[in-house]
Amino acid sequence: MTVSGANSYTVAQAVTDWLEHGLGGRDPNTVYTLANLARRHVIPALGARKLRELSAEDVDRWLAGKSRVLSTSTVARVKSILARSITRAQARDKVKRNVVLLCGTPTGRGGRPSQALTFDQAQALLDATPATTMGAYVVVSLLTGARTEELRALTWSHVDLTGDPDSVPPVPPSMRVWRSVRAGGDTKTRGSRRTIALPERCVGALAEHRARQTTARSAVGERWIDHDLVFATETGTAMDAANVRRDFQRVAVAAGLDDRRWSPRELRHSFVSLLSDGGVPIEQIARLIGHAGGSKVTESVYRKQLRPVIDDGATAMNRVFPRRGVRPSVRPSEVPRTPRRPGQNPQLGL
Repeated sequence: MTVSGANSYTVAQAVTDWLEHGLGGRDPNTVYTLANLARRHVIPALGARKLRELSAEDVDRWLAGKSRVLSTSTVARVKSILARSITRAQARDKVKRNVVLLCGTPTGRGGRPSQALTFDQAQALLDATPATTMGAYVVVSLLTGARTEELRALTWSHVDLTGDPDSVPPVPPSMRVWRSVRAGGDTKTRGSRRTIALPERCVGALAEHRARQTTARSAVGERWIDHDLVFATETGTAMDAANVRRDFQRVAVAAGLDDRRWSPRELRHSFVSLLSDGGVPIEQIARLIGHAGGSKVTESVYRKQLRPVIDDGATAMNRVFPRRGVRPSVRPSEVPRTPRRPGQNPQLGL
């Protein structure tokens, strides 16, 4: 680029170049998110500025304005987008220095704190679940604590609805939470990779869901794209996060909940809260939800050789939320509590 060309190079050009050429190998979902943030928050405010004329004071004012409407983490992300774009331009002699590196990250708006369903709200949500893909999704998410990114990647080959009752000890129905929609298909951490027993209500919901999916697959014929996904679209493809949120909010409204206050991720928080209220020790809950330090299932385990299967959560949820038509034997607050060690935190941060 000529000197005159470099002098006219704009922030928008730098950001666009980084989005198009600086994100090779990144997960498509990550690329989409970064592009969306850049086009909403960086380019409209600073895009017209010539890159060589951009000052640290310009960036400070821009970040201060964003901190009034965005969370701290989002402010940091949009700042990073600008910084990386300028670093790429700097390496190509289009600007002498990266002024973003001279700026701090202001504190943004506080995000909405996560919350958990009460027993009555959880019961109402389960009672309102329709005979649909999202209905089955809600049941499994709430009663197993699996992350939404894990359930969206769950395959039927990792679900065992029968177990092996004749083995010693018996193997209960279970699901292998070994994948996610993250880059590379891995779970959030290696400790997140786990096999968990399925509560009876999950077994029933998944069996009915598989039958519905088989019928739907026959109806669409060649348009069905087989990825073996448990929770899939009408043509067998992966569900995206936006679709899950939208469909979950419809179920929430049917249960009498304010759809503006609840999101799918809070089903996991509710799982933790309900088990904690039922006296399940924090160490066991950590294993169930795949936190570091919990028990691991080796990668060499096969479908009929699951050892060990984490069944504490299934046992507790069978008591609290039995299959349809059976009255709960106990509410979480009525389950005899396991004594906690002095200083042990009664809640588990997610």
